[in-house]
Amino acid sequence: MNRKITLFTFIVFFLSCLPIPLLATAYAETAPSFLLTADKPVDGKITLTMSGKNIDDLYGYEAKLTFDPDRLELAKAESELDGFSVQPIVKNNEITLAHTKTGNKAGESGDFIIGTLTFKMKKDGASSVKWISMKAVNRNLAVHTYSVEESVSVASPKKGFIDLDGHWAKADIELLASKGIVEGMDEHHFVPQGQVTRAQFAALISRALKLKTNAEEIPFADVAPDSWYKDVVTSAYSAGIIQGMTETRFAPEKDITREEMAVMIVRAINHVRGSASEDTTGAAMTFADSESISEWAKEGIHLSVRLGIINGRTEDRFVPQDRATRAEAATVMKRLLSALNLL
Repeated sequence: MNRKITLFTFIVFFLSCLPIPLLATAYAETAPSFLLTADKPVDGKITLTMSGKNIDDLYGYEAKLTFDPDRLELAKAESELDGFSVQPIVKNNEITLAHTKTGNKAGESGDFIIGTLTFKMKKDGASSVKWISMKAVNRNLAVHTYSVEESVSVASPKKGFIDLDGHWAKADIELLASKGIVEGMDEHHFVPQGQVTRAQFAALISRALKLKTNAEEIPFADVAPDSWYKDVVTSAYSAGIIQGMTETRFAPEKDITREEMAVMIVRAINHVRGSASEDTTGAAMTFADSESISEWAKEGIHLSVRLGIINGRTEDRFVPQDRATRAEAATVMKRLLSALNLL
């Protein structure tokens, strides 16, 4: 369908193909009104309900709402009317919903629920969703546009993970969780000692730096087009932040090592600043296990340590080949964002 045709035009076109009764249904004497309400958040999601009162013969509609895309993400939209719905259109901060009944039947009348929207809450803090307008069409194609201007406040409770009590990375993890940069393994557990895959760290960097998704081809045969990490790997690769284990293999499910993480951090700084802004020429490693650091990682580790973004596991050992933990990855990311003045 030509994208210049609006959803509402589509509904009117569809309805025009149906048999039209000879007698038009009169609108109720009492003016219709619309209400938007919000349930309590559950498992990081919140459901909003769109209701109508004193409605007369609602056969199809187009509803427009606005929201804060930095804090909310539309997960699902459903109509309570029978018939079929057009896929919701989300453009910037605006949502367009459209639905129509089918067949030669009366529209809905009275007080009833029109539909629901479920949002994923991406960050802590308050935001709002506003129902701007409602175009209503009855079974005879009579159209009326209502200015709704009904809004609800949406507040996400502060994320707290029960397995972080007393943990050294608790503050950093909860800060990034509140901004939607890191997520728990479930609603209540972060699992700070768990490992991080190369794909997961690419996703972490992409979210933290808000890297743009693009259609650039990547050379990695092990990154499937339908994998959850395809977009984040593509974005991080295009930004020059990640490289493959070989020219054609990224190893997305391999746990990332501490030296790999340090090198990616320096590349992220280069992407944002144009350079890491530090002179590493002639600098010597101060770790007792510096000989176990891969040659390609030495400069990245040295620079990230000098910038205070990553530390050794102990005062004199970096342990470059060890797998990075989720707590380490979160802390490194928080320090990176602080160094770049992005927090």
